[in-house]
Order: sequence, then structure tokens, then C-alpha cells
Amino acid sequence: MTTTTRKLTFETYLQYEDGSNTRYELVDGELVAMSVGTGRHGRIIKAVDDALNEVIATMELPWTSQRLTVGVQSPRGYRWDTCRIPDITVLTLEQWADMDDREAVVLAHQSPPKLVVEVVSTSTQTEDYRAKWVEYAALDIAEYWIIDPLQMMVTICVLEAGRYRDTVYRGDNVLVSPTFPILQLTAGQML
Repeated sequence: MTTTTRKLTFETYLQYEDGSNTRYELVDGELVAMSVGTGRHGRIIKAVDDALNEVIATMELPWTSQRLTVGVQSPRGYRWDTCRIPDITVLTLEQWADMDDREAVVLAHQSPPKLVVEVVSTSTQTEDYRAKWVEYAALDIAEYWIIDPLQMMVTICVLEAGRYRDTVYRGDNVLVSPTFPILQLTAGQML
């Protein structure tokens, strides 16, 4: 017996509701349920989001850091039927206000977020290091952080000539972020 999965368009995904309160990413037209995550995963997301919002305020930037609330329409091959929901998305206040009366998604034709952050879990490890790395670079997202409590490291990916240059931080290494040069966090503090 063969099972076929119905592919959704991006537009159908934006309207999708199954009554279960499950959050889904759209990956190549297929719904992928987002897991709840561990307490540690949630604690890392909250701490990093709080730190980013504090630095944004200190630097007086017209930006905001949002956790688990903003989707990013992403390319997959030559198609645009993928929508990621990063653990943290940093975007301009203008972009955030533009979403007041529509789905909270940065669309493909819009300016990319300033920074996205993913916290690795066992179920997302391959996606975070491979698929999202390629997709976010293709979207011209200047900086992508991969916080990995499984390997106890933070990877900061900085876009250079259309491709990310990765720097790995562990323990007491102070993170270097071109987007947030005054940030004074170590990899250990993030983890």
C-alpha cells in the first residue's frame, strides 16, 4: 500500500489550521510538526532573546528580537514552499509592525531578518547545520547562530559573498557578532 502526502503551497500553509494547536514548519510543501523542546532548550531561547533585546536597547537600534513567533519564507531547490520558524528572529521594528494585520512571516521578496538563531535539539540537528544553513544564506541573512547544547558549542555564521563563514565558540570564548559588536557573552553563558 502506498501512502501519498499532499503537498501544500505556501499560501495554503499560511491558512492551515487543524485544531490541534500544533505549530508546523512547511518544508518542501510538507508540514513538519515542531516539537515542544526541553526545558533547557526553552531556557536558552529565553536567555538569548532577553540578551539580544537588551543589546538592541543599549545600541538604540530600531529592531526587535522575537522568539518562536516569526516565520521566514525560504527557498528549497527552486521552489518557495518552505517556511521556517527560527527559535529567535531579529528584525526591524518596521518589519514587525508590517505584520500587525497579517501572518508573522518575512516573505521572500522582503528584506531579510538581521539575524536568526536556532537552538539545536536531537530532532533538528541535521536541519540546523545543513538545510537551514543553506536556506538562510540564500536569503541573505547576514548572521545565523547555531546554539548547540548537545555538543556544548555556539557557531556564528557570518555571510560573506553569499556563503556563511562559520566560527565555533566553546566555554569561556567570548562570542564575536558583527551585528551586535557590544555583546559580551561567552559560549558557556549561552549554554
